[in-house]
Amino acid sequence: METTSINAEILANMFLAGAKNLEAKKEWINELNVFPVPDGDTGTNMSATIMSAAKEVMALENPDMKSLSKAMSSGSLRGARGNSGVILSQLFRGFTKAIKEHDEVDVELLAEACEKAVETAYKAVMKPKEGTILTVAKGVSVKARELAGETTDVVYFAEQIVAEADRVLALTPEMLPVLKQAGVVDSGGQGLVQVLKGGLAVLKGEELDFSLEEEEKEVPKYEYSVSFTVVPKKDLSGADVSKFNNAFAEMGNVKNSKIENNVILLDMETDNIGEVFTKAMVFGSLVDIKAENINSDVKAPAASESEAPKEPEKEFGFIAVSIGDGLAEIFKGLGCDYLIEGGQTMNPSTEDVLNAISKVNAKNIFVLPNNKNIILAANQAADLTEDKNIIVVPTKTIPQGITALINFIPEQSAEENKERMIEELGLIKTGQVTYAVRDTEIDDKVIHSGDYMGIGDSSILSVNADIKTTILDMVKEMVDDESAMISMYYGSDVTEDDANAMASLISDEYPDIDMEVNYGGQPVYYYIMSVE
Repeated sequence: METTSINAEILANMFLAGAKNLEAKKEWINELNVFPVPDGDTGTNMSATIMSAAKEVMALENPDMKSLSKAMSSGSLRGARGNSGVILSQLFRGFTKAIKEHDEVDVELLAEACEKAVETAYKAVMKPKEGTILTVAKGVSVKARELAGETTDVVYFAEQIVAEADRVLALTPEMLPVLKQAGVVDSGGQGLVQVLKGGLAVLKGEELDFSLEEEEKEVPKYEYSVSFTVVPKKDLSGADVSKFNNAFAEMGNVKNSKIENNVILLDMETDNIGEVFTKAMVFGSLVDIKAENINSDVKAPAASESEAPKEPEKEFGFIAVSIGDGLAEIFKGLGCDYLIEGGQTMNPSTEDVLNAISKVNAKNIFVLPNNKNIILAANQAADLTEDKNIIVVPTKTIPQGITALINFIPEQSAEENKERMIEELGLIKTGQVTYAVRDTEIDDKVIHSGDYMGIGDSSILSVNADIKTTILDMVKEMVDDESAMISMYYGSDVTEDDANAMASLISDEYPDIDMEVNYGGQPVYYYIMSVE
């Protein structure tokens, strides 16, 4: 019998099935990433985006179309990660705009919703590129309108939609040469197809489990995490240090205990905070106390934090996305108010950016994404913020973010600063060194799994089995007659001696260009380098 409409309950189950299908296929989708880097994350980002919305949908007891639309749209918008995730959230946003005022959805309304979804998603991207998730969505929209004039059967409509999505996806390598050379279809488009296929399965009557699996959390061995600094009553001897360490060895799990400038820093897990504090005070006064119940999401404030008066609102504030303790110190030193941990290996969500914005007490807040895959999420957070002026500077790399901060002038307006920062970004070139996780060919370079790659602003600049050769070849591609400074940020897997030795080799090649070496501490990328 023909099905001519679907209600909110069926649509909710279709959405949840689509989310679960995408979640199940996320690692496979990650492997479609064109660049064979160890952090290809399209599947992970899209899955995190839709699962954020799925949790809100699951929380609805008796959904109607309006509450379902809100859960799908709001959940995905706030949970959006990466460009593909943001585009997926905008597709849901547009789709739900068309259906939210209706009790049931028929073929005509589905076609209208598909058109609204594509219109909304294209508007969210400054320079839409064909051969991507947008192209697959547009193919679906065109087919939907065509079908609306031919059938009233929702199941037949959905089957034809999924077939068309598969067909358009298969064509993406012909639209983007980089996909064809790598021998893959677009990963974002594949993610969208998997969502549609999950929804179709429900519509055809397949029995599916709609419950969402919660991540299993390891039960902590100890109840509390505590850290503090001990200011000793006298200078410490070697015997004092041993005595201090031995005092806490049986009181829990000592994660870190060290002496710096004649003060003791302790970070440990325990079941008895009082006993730890009492023992520690034998050695001196306690400062910088932080305590947390490991089993709770509520953290105790640092000492005196709750009594601190609220500071007056500043004119300007800064948020940057970064990962690595060295890079964190650099950004803080340049005046950054709040750091979102993330970047190439972990794209923060729109919600993460919104949370950061809420913690910066300023009228005008500059957000530095420092990654091209985070800019859309930052823009989305800016659009969702009403009480502050959010200025997203489209920094695509860590060196660009540092350059933006260096060029900030407090006496000028937010708009003047934004214009100058963006202008300065064009004067800096970035190269990043990591390793390949699979064999492929891209940018006319044959790459083998395990090779080192020097990745530039828009292409792979060098490939070699030897890291030194890779770096030298990469820098050669970046340097020109105007170059005056080379900056190096070495990662967590590189020693200071190796970084300095590499810098010496570069300086020997370019004796007239200043060379600067900094500890970055970033994972996955051995070196991040800039030439300006």
